[in-house]
Amino acid sequence: MDALFPSGGWLGFYVQAGCRWRQELALTFADGALRGSGSDGIGAFAIRGRYDRSSLEVVWQKSYLGAHTVDYRGFREGKGIWGTWELAGQRGGFQIWPRRAAAATESGTAQDAMPAPHPATARYFLEPAFSAALVRRV
Repeated sequence: MDALFPSGGWLGFYVQAGCRWRQELALTFADGALRGSGSDGIGAFAIRGRYDRSSLEVVWQKSYLGAHTVDYRGFREGKGIWGTWELAGQRGGFQIWPRRAAAATESGTAQDAMPAPHPATARYFLEPAFSAALVRRV
């Protein structure tokens, strides 16, 4: 298994209008290609993209079935991948991490394994911290 880009289940969130929205993904990383699927509060989606082991950059498109497509660009660092998404002039931050990282925590919950927002995407997050109501959405 590739320690930097492990295929399998991933958890995370994207930020839109100051709120974090949970997403669950099943990703396959192989020879620079990224494929997968997942779901979030909007619905089911497919993932198609690429990754670069030397630069640690990851770029993909998240296509909601029968609907719109969102462009993602991020970097592998620390516990996961962080970056930004873009759709028709809108932009926000995101973070995802391997599901096995969540399982490795004492209670195994996504909330316990959630890393702090990466400094490069901090402007997309509420300051100084998320309210309890927003955290429950993740």
